[in-house]
Amino acid sequence: MATTVAVLGGGISGLAAAWELCRSDSGCEVTLLEGTDRVGGKLRLAEVGGVRIDVGAESVLARRPEALTLFDELGLADRVTHPGPAGASIVSRGKRWPMPRGTLMGVPSDPESVRGLLTSDEVDRLAREVLGEVVEGDVSVGDLVDRRLGNAVTDRLVEPLLAGVYAGHAREISAEQAVPVLAAAARDGRPLLDVARTAAAAAANGSAAGRPVFASLVGGLGTLPEELERRLAESGVDLRTSTVVRELGRDGDGWVVSTGPTTDVTQERFDAVVVATPAAPASRLLRTVAPAAASALAGIEYASMAIVTLALDGPPPAVLDGSGFLVPPTEPLTIKASTFSSVKWPWLAAAHPERTFLRASVGRHREESSLQRSDAELVEVALADLRRVLGELPQPSAAHVQRWGGGLPQYAVGHRARLAPTRDLPPGLALGGAAYDGVGIPACIASGRAAARAVLTP
Repeated sequence: MATTVAVLGGGISGLAAAWELCRSDSGCEVTLLEGTDRVGGKLRLAEVGGVRIDVGAESVLARRPEALTLFDELGLADRVTHPGPAGASIVSRGKRWPMPRGTLMGVPSDPESVRGLLTSDEVDRLAREVLGEVVEGDVSVGDLVDRRLGNAVTDRLVEPLLAGVYAGHAREISAEQAVPVLAAAARDGRPLLDVARTAAAAAANGSAAGRPVFASLVGGLGTLPEELERRLAESGVDLRTSTVVRELGRDGDGWVVSTGPTTDVTQERFDAVVVATPAAPASRLLRTVAPAAASALAGIEYASMAIVTLALDGPPPAVLDGSGFLVPPTEPLTIKASTFSSVKWPWLAAAHPERTFLRASVGRHREESSLQRSDAELVEVALADLRRVLGELPQPSAAHVQRWGGGLPQYAVGHRARLAPTRDLPPGLALGGAAYDGVGIPACIASGRAAARAVLTP
């Protein structure tokens, strides 16, 4: 009889796990169970002003192979697209400054490249890196950069970049997990500036070889889960949405998955299970079958955020003179970033020349108060902040608010060691998702596929 595998969770990690399983030579039967009414997780399209557009993740890191490999496998290579040449900026002291070239998560390779964005005294402090003692164990990215290069580098460069990835705070996020090359330099007593120079040189070589940093799909990245859902169904995967998993238990060498309302629970037996849900529901499901892993996952905190998407009539106004901007938490603004979507993505501008789209993100870890507004209020707050930064901006003809409650896991200091129990599980059980080894789409794809391979390994 064929091996039966349940994948719990239909985000990109669960979809990637199911794809890996149905492509394997094991001939297994795959069932994917998703609690909401749709698959895709943080990849989502919504209609804004009559146009379907990304209201979640909009791009993948193209210098990691996993997402592009998946695009190829799905036959989507001809739809791969990259951002236009317009650069981004950072808001500092009320003014936009061009994003410095050659930084490593905000650590500059050339101190002079950030003069203006930082004051002369702050640049001088940055240039005189203080090595100090060799770092033992894990530290936060912000604490490391504070010690070596000064607080201003953390506040005005590192914070906005890390916030764009984690919606968190640099002085709480693990250097070992978020920027491992900086953590390694700290352990070895090497200058962070040297590490940034090496990374900048490698990036420049990649650019010279024509390798873009980011990629998406024409039609939006939200088309990826739609395509995966279609292809998985064609491959015989049993995809069930609106199916809440209540409990996971053992049954000899197999597993029992309980689903449905508490008044009418259905139990099914599987030979193996991939749990690809966020940390909190994963912790609840593992409570009896892997208690140490459940305890480790229960401690992971998540940040909530919202994406406010605006549609303007006509081509992009002159003030949208780049791909967008990032906002350090030192600025008196509610939004933490804005993307000028129609400028950043040439395919979008070409498909809808009569309309301009831009979006703003709101919300950081433990700052949920900024989200305790109605959708209409969030739109007004975002628009007011955009006008404070950009100046004149036409009134939008349409707006959309997408809330991502508990959207991004926070990699606190010691994250990797704390999650050691999640890597020691009973046979036939594996975990995948953003809570483990990376929050980006390529990392989640890698995590899901690795979990699928793990449950098929005797």
